[in-house]
Amino acid sequence: MARITVHDESISFDEPFLVEGLPGLGLVGKIATDHIVRELEMSHYASVHCDGLPRIGVYHQEDDELKPPVRLYADPDRGLLALQSEVPVSGSGAPEFAACVSSWLEEEDVTPIYLSGRPAEKESSPELYGVATGDGRRHLDEAGIVPPRETGFISGPTGALLNYAAETDLDSVGLVVESNPKFPDPEAARALVKNGIGPITGVEVDVDSLIEQAEEIREQREQLAQRMQQAGEDESSQARPLGMYQ
Repeated sequence: MARITVHDESISFDEPFLVEGLPGLGLVGKIATDHIVRELEMSHYASVHCDGLPRIGVYHQEDDELKPPVRLYADPDRGLLALQSEVPVSGSGAPEFAACVSSWLEEEDVTPIYLSGRPAEKESSPELYGVATGDGRRHLDEAGIVPPRETGFISGPTGALLNYAAETDLDSVGLVVESNPKFPDPEAARALVKNGIGPITGVEVDVDSLIEQAEEIREQREQLAQRMQQAGEDESSQARPLGMYQ
């Protein structure tokens, strides 16, 4: 049965933000979200049991508690939730997954921030831009985040989440950052946190360690990135220019 199971009912929020960390191009969303969860020492708040997710148990180093592959973490003092995922969402199950998660977000009055990488050859700092549904553009305006310079689309599970929000007129924000299309990109994840997530949520997160630990992060995430490439666009969230003809 598709559901989100809350483990700590004592935690309460007042219109929080959620940062989405599904694996995608350059693993930018996952790296950024994992970093936020770790730096803020966020607590395991809920488990996500939605269609489109593999039925597996996940264990972590030096921890005997078996966890589901997709979880929600919380920092009630900062009004922040984070969706942490160890696995990709199947392409065929993305619409059901999006409906399951989005329905819960709507019930709890949560504004999601969806994250995606755009393949690019970067010569300087990664460029970041934003899109929105519903009243989400207000957050982009307040944070000074500019819209895209070209027509394009966001695919994969993150694209399904944004599509559901647009279809049902829910408030949401989508952040797209230039990213390495072949390898995990901590620099792009740093830009997401510093120039996007931080200004929107008002939450300050130290991002220096993302660059200091870049090589370690690349080694840890390279295997997952290779799996994402093999899975193809259906399971890997990414932004791409649409072009004149399709």
